[in-house]
Amino acid sequence: MKKFLKIAGLVLGLVILCVAGLAFYVAKFLPDVGPAPIIKVDISPAQIERGRYLANNVMVCMDCHSTRNWSEFSGPIVPGTFGKGGDVFDQRAGFPGVYYAANITPAALSAHTDGEIFRAVTTGVKRNGEPIFPVMPHGHYGKMDVDDIHAVIAYVRSLDPITNTPPVSHSDFPMNILINTMPAKAAFTERPDTTDALAYGAYLVNAAACFDCHTPFDKGAYDENFAFAGGRLFNMPFGALRSSNITPDESGIGNWSKEFFVARFTAYRDSANSHRAVDPTKDFNTIMPWTMYANMTNTDLAAIYTYLKTLKPVANTVTKFTPHP
Repeated sequence: MKKFLKIAGLVLGLVILCVAGLAFYVAKFLPDVGPAPIIKVDISPAQIERGRYLANNVMVCMDCHSTRNWSEFSGPIVPGTFGKGGDVFDQRAGFPGVYYAANITPAALSAHTDGEIFRAVTTGVKRNGEPIFPVMPHGHYGKMDVDDIHAVIAYVRSLDPITNTPPVSHSDFPMNILINTMPAKAAFTERPDTTDALAYGAYLVNAAACFDCHTPFDKGAYDENFAFAGGRLFNMPFGALRSSNITPDESGIGNWSKEFFVARFTAYRDSANSHRAVDPTKDFNTIMPWTMYANMTNTDLAAIYTYLKTLKPVANTVTKFTPHP
């Protein structure tokens, strides 16, 4: 018996030593995605305009990095707040910590090189080497075309500088250690030609990170069995929101035509829909930035539909809104 206890103690000690060593390695030597590249982004009008389109209507960077007006449906951006940061993502929405969107105007990024911004966006590593929790979907952005990322940087450089310092983000245990494993080296792709609607739609769905909001998520993990099938919970002051099923199942978009899908978005180009007043304390609202996606081109919206219709259908009827008692 004593021999057994001695062996068990040695095994336990070895396990503890291995776990401690692994934790030390993760905390001290990760993330490791390499140095920021030495690049100089072209700041031409065409480049800035491409970046404006991506940042406002496809990747919707401005959605999180600005102030949204929740007294109007879909929370359109408050004028004069583009890029100022401060939006918060915390435990109420299933996040393993409290994460604040950074100020990305020139007031905060003037000392950053283009390469440092590029590395942060595409790998999730800050200028100081700290990891970024993927509430900013850097894993998706690292699969985009390098030219598109350059365009976004050019646009961000053109924003009006706004002085604003959001609080420091922090992760709960054990995410405060695991977060170091999340940044990864980018695996860039070329943007497909618009004539290849399926490939181009897949590219846009990745850039828009549709998976992230339309897949159940809790405590830092996605339920891959319900990829794109909706049901992700967002607790808001006005009630509990759940994302829609966008797979081609009947409980999703299975019965939608391409024309209906495109019209569902473009309806918010109308000023009456893009600035519809709601009571932020009780009326149904949504974090889905309809008013931003509305200004995607019809070609891009149709390509997204083409790709979504190829997904595996997943039956999942979602109750999209439950008001607070």
